[in-house]
Amino acid sequence: MSFSKVYSAQTQALTVSTISVETDISRGLYAFAIVGLPDKAVEEARDRVSAAIKNSGLGSPKTKNQKVVISLAPASEKKEGPSFDVAIALSYLLASEEIDFDPEGKIFLGELSLDGQIRPIKGILPIARFAKERGYKEFYVPKENVEEAAIIDEIEVFGADSLKQILKHLSGEDRIPKAEKTKLTRESKENKTDFSDIRGQERAKRGLLIAAAGGHNVAMYGPPGTGKTMLAKAFTGILPPLSFEEALEATSIHSVAGVLSGFITEPPFRSPHHTSSYVSLVGGGTTPKPGEITLAHRGVLFMDEFPEFERRVIESLRQPLEDKVISVARAKGTAHFPADVMLVAAMNPCPCGNYGFKGKPCICTPTSLSRYRRKMSGPIIDRIDIWLEVDRVSPGQLSGIEEGAKSMFFRNKVEDARNIQRARFNQKNIESKTRLTRNSEMSARDLVNFVVLEDEPRSALNLAAERLGFSPRVYHRMLKVARTIADLDNSKEITRDHILEAVEYRPKKFDV
Repeated sequence: MSFSKVYSAQTQALTVSTISVETDISRGLYAFAIVGLPDKAVEEARDRVSAAIKNSGLGSPKTKNQKVVISLAPASEKKEGPSFDVAIALSYLLASEEIDFDPEGKIFLGELSLDGQIRPIKGILPIARFAKERGYKEFYVPKENVEEAAIIDEIEVFGADSLKQILKHLSGEDRIPKAEKTKLTRESKENKTDFSDIRGQERAKRGLLIAAAGGHNVAMYGPPGTGKTMLAKAFTGILPPLSFEEALEATSIHSVAGVLSGFITEPPFRSPHHTSSYVSLVGGGTTPKPGEITLAHRGVLFMDEFPEFERRVIESLRQPLEDKVISVARAKGTAHFPADVMLVAAMNPCPCGNYGFKGKPCICTPTSLSRYRRKMSGPIIDRIDIWLEVDRVSPGQLSGIEEGAKSMFFRNKVEDARNIQRARFNQKNIESKTRLTRNSEMSARDLVNFVVLEDEPRSALNLAAERLGFSPRVYHRMLKVARTIADLDNSKEITRDHILEAVEYRPKKFDV
């Protein structure tokens, strides 16, 4: 045989595609070419593969008078990274008739070292999901990636330490045991910040409870040192765990980004520094990669010192907060990254942090105050549903021994409210592209189906909208927040009190 085809795969952005590794060997002066839009790492595979084959006890391609052409198909798709090394080596050995096996139904991944050892790669989990969907039966990965790949059932996963081990397995000489299915284990929340650790701030805790129950975006503003950051860190402790599909989705994103440190079973919490660049948050680069917004998918994006972020970074939140997706367009293509996040922003009311609060006087100049406030545009303020004033806590509260309610108490209330929401959404067959699970996901059409106001609460909302100048977007968001408050009260109807509480969470001291 002078021709062979072996299968591999790669991730581009968050999509997976099959890569056919085709090898043709013909007589002539030695040449080893890799075609199919390879990047530098793929081109260098010819040297890694040649050395790995030689050090695995087989004949190196460099010692033979032959012309070797490796084609990575489809040729129109750019190939990146060293993950094709194992497939290239097997394809060459199959074409040169040094080994014999049936490559159909098998996918091979892994980077080869010069001595034939197989190094781990990133993006294994989404490829494993793809392989199962496309009907592949066997999945060969580096030993370090086995646990990640074996979470997918109905596909046999084999983890190999070296090229020699794979060769012995394929020849039947020494079979690699099939990996056992990985079980998802829930993370312990015992060591995380608990709501009971935060003294006072009961109104802020109430607002975060509503935000968690309905999936609403929330901002906290107040003087420095009043507990805004602690409240944000405790916020993830009251969120329900991810479902199995949500956990796979979040883990796949972190795997592709190369930042996976364990399976993600709880809502991720990302807290980028305010000096972070636009690309690091939004994603992108020459080849689009997910940013912090996407890494927080299904979880919380905490932006401390919110107005200190670069203005275009803040403005970039418009699309993901509205559409739950972020599109990154580059010359080499457009990538669509999921961005279903709950934004938790924390800020001071002014550069010195004291404007509008008792205690210390504000020393900011009108110019600096105006510049600080202009960092946040009206559209961004509109997209944040709940604004919480976090004032100073008295020394008496700090020195007291009485603790507040624990996070588990709030978490149970959040789960009860979300169960009510899911039951409501399942009762009606609505025209929606995605299945609704939280009140914040409702569109204007969904509001007609699920939020029915009596005359008194509607009059209260209309009056507030007229006096406070609500935009249609804010009007709809107030309906969603009021619906969540009613769910927390286990009330089928939205009352006037629910409307008034929702209106209370609009910004006051931090107006633009």
